[in-house]
Amino acid sequence: MLEQFDPLKGEMFQVLDEWSRIKIELEPKIQDADLQKLYSAMITTRVADTKAVKLQRQGRLGTYAPSRGQEACQVGAAYALTKEDWLFPYFRDLGMYIVMDYPLKDYYLYWMGNEEGLRTPADLNIFPLAIPVASQIPQAVGVGMAANIRNARLAVVCTFGDGATSEGDFHEAMNLAGVFKTPNVFICYNNQYAISLPRKRQTASPTIAQKAVAYGFSGVLVDGNDVLAMYAAVREAVEKAKNGKGPTLIEAYTYRLADHTTSDDATKYRKIEELKEWEKKDPIERFRIHLKNRGLWDEAFEKSIQEAASALVERAVEDAERLPPPQPEDVFRFTYGDIPKKLSGQLEELRAYLKEKGR
Repeated sequence: MLEQFDPLKGEMFQVLDEWSRIKIELEPKIQDADLQKLYSAMITTRVADTKAVKLQRQGRLGTYAPSRGQEACQVGAAYALTKEDWLFPYFRDLGMYIVMDYPLKDYYLYWMGNEEGLRTPADLNIFPLAIPVASQIPQAVGVGMAANIRNARLAVVCTFGDGATSEGDFHEAMNLAGVFKTPNVFICYNNQYAISLPRKRQTASPTIAQKAVAYGFSGVLVDGNDVLAMYAAVREAVEKAKNGKGPTLIEAYTYRLADHTTSDDATKYRKIEELKEWEKKDPIERFRIHLKNRGLWDEAFEKSIQEAASALVERAVEDAERLPPPQPEDVFRFTYGDIPKKLSGQLEELRAYLKEKGR
């Protein structure tokens, strides 16, 4: 199905348009209960994301990368994966974590500066999130190559922002994936800005999806604010990868409604008028209208999932804050098996300083 949409012609795969009108011929087969689960996951992502921003403003959480506006990309993509598939996420992927049942407590712990939050449960194939831009993409290809060697039937999904496509890691990984026909699905969340740099100043290529052509595999431009399109596109790409037909590059065309991080001020580089136009395309509102049209949404349903999301989030915050914070000495204790003499001296200096400050 995706082959019908040529990124070289700027053709975008979309199931729900901006007015929530369904394209029946492209609609994926999803049970009504699963449609409601998709919506619930998007709401939970928005609630958890909003809470994280508030925690940061209160000094209870470190610098944080909000996901507001990208819920459809994340939730739709994650819903297409199975337990056997691997995810190599980047730093703005809250919805993926929620759908894949990563403990929200641990997600918060990580952003609180506690590495305990990186202890992925053994039954989840989620690699630790990557903060350095694009560094996770070659790693994902490496796992894809290993899967081929082991004849393992799985897909390796890697997510990243549009800014990552300007990094050498991206190009090296794409080339290897094409040459070795790895079972990778690359999802580029094109949210229009790499921090403050607009996409048009990163590349002269009309789309990011068409870059895949140069590496010998297919790319597709997908409406990233359409959760059904994201689910259908990733599901097809995953099946293609598992069947030995090679990688796919998906450009999820979306928008970051929040700042790049809580240390950013997006008003410095984008116009408020632009933001308001994209707010009208809110992926949650678009999907809510679709569910209402199908008789799958009402006020009672909305209230129940909002309350459930809030309870989940508050419980996760309580659990995270109940754990003792990491100690400054951990920087020394867990770097070397045997601490070098020079570092031992620095550790003693640190302890003396903390004692002096009564900490």
